[in-house]
Amino acid sequence: MPRKPKKPCRYPGCAELTENTYCAKHAKQMNAEYEQYERPYDSSERYGKNWRHIRDRYIAQHPLCEDCLQYGLRPVQRSEEVHHIKPLSKGGTNAASNLRALCKSCHSRHTAGEGDRWHRNERIVYSYEQQGVRPKRSETEAVADLIEHKYSGLTDE
Repeated sequence: MPRKPKKPCRYPGCAELTENTYCAKHAKQMNAEYEQYERPYDSSERYGKNWRHIRDRYIAQHPLCEDCLQYGLRPVQRSEEVHHIKPLSKGGTNAASNLRALCKSCHSRHTAGEGDRWHRNERIVYSYEQQGVRPKRSETEAVADLIEHKYSGLTDE
């Protein structure tokens, strides 16, 4: 299948052709401007010191990626990110029932499924639920299976 033709960079005065919105030279500059001037002012308040404590506590309680466990992905990854099931910007809370511990790749998939700031990716299916994949087992069964698999070769002598 042929690729889309490249288009000019949207930065004023730049004629470099790119597959993205901005060329590599201007993409970094535009992201920095977005973070400094356009990002909602309260994002630093939402994800401040209290959030770090909640996040650290939740990851300590859930050291493995909940998606990898639930959907039987191998190898099960260590959780590094805490994902809000219902985003704070849409009325979600920091309650444990609204959080999921995820590895970086699963968190990226969830975040991309919500669409980026230009809302380019909203129609693409990213989550397993949207694809019709059903959980293979409960989290408890998955952890028990992982422990059994990890220690199956060890014997008491």
